[in-house]
Amino acid sequence: MEQLSGKYLTFSLGKEEYGIPIGRVKEIIGMMEITEVPRTPSFIRGVINLRGKIIPLMDLRLKFGLQEKEYTERTCIIVVEMIGEERSIQMMGVVVDMVSEVVNITEGETEAPPQYGGGQVRFLAGMGKVKGKVVMLLDVHKVLDDQEMAMIKEIKGA
Repeated sequence: MEQLSGKYLTFSLGKEEYGIPIGRVKEIIGMMEITEVPRTPSFIRGVINLRGKIIPLMDLRLKFGLQEKEYTERTCIIVVEMIGEERSIQMMGVVVDMVSEVVNITEGETEAPPQYGGGQVRFLAGMGKVKGKVVMLLDVHKVLDDQEMAMIKEIKGA
């Protein structure tokens, strides 16, 4: 199993807590005007203009098959760095219900992700135990498959 210990930005989707390695997080911003892009999956909300840069926006709730929820003042966008095809770096905005805190997870507080039907949930790097709760540790590079990453690159016009 890969090294999972380190600092994570934790956030919630519904009642579940997730963590993204802090090194992948570029910034956290409030909701802003979204320009919809036609003919994209429902979880791709569109793009935002972040200080002159066009950033594709994914609603993680919809990507994970959760019920759509109206955005509130707690809803925010985590801008993350994802590595796409040919090791190119893509910036992506991820909409989450609420950002919690940055936590330090040690080696003894992590476990491999659960096995389902012989395979792992592909976007989970592992599970962390933080303050008596389970935090699902995301591998941000695997949240989107290759086809979806190619579509994001196309949306951006890269």
